[in-house]
Amino acid sequence: MSFHGEGRWNAVPEACRYGASKLAFRGPKRSLKSEYVAFIGGTETYGKFVSRPFAQAVEAATGVACVNLGQPNAGIDVMLGDPGLARIAWGASAVVLQVPCAANLSNPFYKVHSRRNDRFLRAEPSLQGLFAEVDFTEFSFMRHMLMHLRTVSPERFGVLRQGLAQAWDAGMRRLIAEIRTPVVLLWFSERAPEQDDDTVEARCEPVLVGREMLAGLQSHVVAVVEAGDMAWGGQGAGCHPPYAAGRKEDVPRNPPGQAAHDAVAEALIPVLAGVLDP
Repeated sequence: MSFHGEGRWNAVPEACRYGASKLAFRGPKRSLKSEYVAFIGGTETYGKFVSRPFAQAVEAATGVACVNLGQPNAGIDVMLGDPGLARIAWGASAVVLQVPCAANLSNPFYKVHSRRNDRFLRAEPSLQGLFAEVDFTEFSFMRHMLMHLRTVSPERFGVLRQGLAQAWDAGMRRLIAEIRTPVVLLWFSERAPEQDDDTVEARCEPVLVGREMLAGLQSHVVAVVEAGDMAWGGQGAGCHPPYAAGRKEDVPRNPPGQAAHDAVAEALIPVLAGVLDP
């Protein structure tokens, strides 16, 4: 594997599998026979753009095995849909759960792909009725569809957004309950939770999740760690002009590099120390 830039690579990292899970995870593989912390999340947890994801940095600092269960573009559906993943979480001393977006999950308005949650499958009658003038066969990616619907009618998009928030809250509560292990909720984003929480552009991940939604989960987790703005250098970055949604270009212009992952690890280490050795 060769690298370039700030810990970026031009090769695919080694994959591994754990137990009965049907998912492939980023290696190197860790033993589940002794104490470990499980890290569940999406693209950032996986560490798509870095040589050492924050889970590895936490392991190096604490000496406790850190199992990276991140999945690129994963939403709540992936996290809830694999019983093997839940079993791994049950055996952990703690779980760090990256906050997922509120768009990439099946809900009463639409269905997403069970594994690639950023892929749009179909609109339900409720969404077809809300946006009767829209041809939903034109969309393959969630962000592309949501950006279009917001343009068609901001008012009706608000109705959709409220429904997504309710589905996200129910899914997160179920996920945290199924983990059965102390959960540290991780906000890893270029924006603060109160900034641009009504937009769906790529740099607004986790899209459509805001401060009030996080507050609703506070009593269900042992801690909430917000490391986004610090990880990106404390520049107060918010969302930027939209990208060509549904295409290769629809990725952050400045994805979190190694410095961002190291900063997230620094924020997590003292919190996990208190959970593992209260």
